Amino acid sequence: MTPEQDPESTATRLVIGPPAGPMSGAKAIFWNEREFRAGWRLLIYLVIFFLFALSETFLTMALHLPQLARTGVTATSMLVQECVLLIAALAAAAIMGMVEDRPFGGFGLPRAGAFGARFWQGAAWGIAMITGIIFLIRAFGGFSFGELALGGPALWAYAALWVVVFLCVGLFEEFLFRGYALFTLATGIGFWPAATALSAVFGSTHLFNRGEDKIGALSVFVIGMFFCLTLRRTGSLWFAVGLHAAFDWGETFLFSVPDSGLVAPGHLLNSSFHGPAWLTGGTVGPEGSVMAFVVVGIAAALFVFVYPAKE
Repeated sequence: MTPEQDPESTATRLVIGPPAGPMSGAKAIFWNEREFRAGWRLLIYLVIFFLFALSETFLTMALHLPQLARTGVTATSMLVQECVLLIAALAAAAIMGMVEDRPFGGFGLPRAGAFGARFWQGAAWGIAMITGIIFLIRAFGGFSFGELALGGPALWAYAALWVVVFLCVGLFEEFLFRGYALFTLATGIGFWPAATALSAVFGSTHLFNRGEDKIGALSVFVIGMFFCLTLRRTGSLWFAVGLHAAFDWGETFLFSVPDSGLVAPGHLLNSSFHGPAWLTGGTVGPEGSVMAFVVVGIAAALFVFVYPAKE
């Protein structure tokens, strides 16, 4: 039985159901034959998201929690920011799901798959991809590991802390750009046009990072499209969340290199890049290297083979 057929869901469906009469004139601007148009629903979602994020930010300031604006990029300030944004993104989607009478799991994060096999498969791919990029740069003489920057309890504490930070980053960024937003926009213009538009926004937002440039943003766009492919083939975001979190953890902590232009304290190595920007990525880090495009292209080809499309 679908929600439209379920008499118990009638009250909810009336909130978003189209008005009576033909869809013409002003009605057609806001409604299609089924429901409120995708663009308007996405706009409402973003407004709710920003309101939640703003109120949570004021709360963290009142509680004197670490802030990026005050302390700069640290593990704790990033954790606070990403938790605020993640809660806002999930809460806004939960509200929209209730209004639209759609299950929250349909937006890409089904509870049944939480941190299951797909997540760990994605994490393995993420580590493999960042390792591949780093070793290709090193093969052309552009990377040195250096010495250990951490030891003893501090090493394990930062390793664990960055795992938590990038788990929040992966959950937030994947859900914001490929969760409710992609599901909703795809109902209006189709999956791949929506994926392309949102991946372009995903890449553009990284230009606000200090040290990021247009090549790095293009790389983020390409990686975003790969994340969309994993969603399309696996049916959920859990693979992409694991991949995203592990890739960022490998950049920031394991190999201790800039992550989309951002360098944070508490990393494993005193590593260094040397050579032309096309090889090393310059201030962007490995995501700005030509090797990132090579590795993502190879990964996409392998992924299509390992995870074939379902009938």
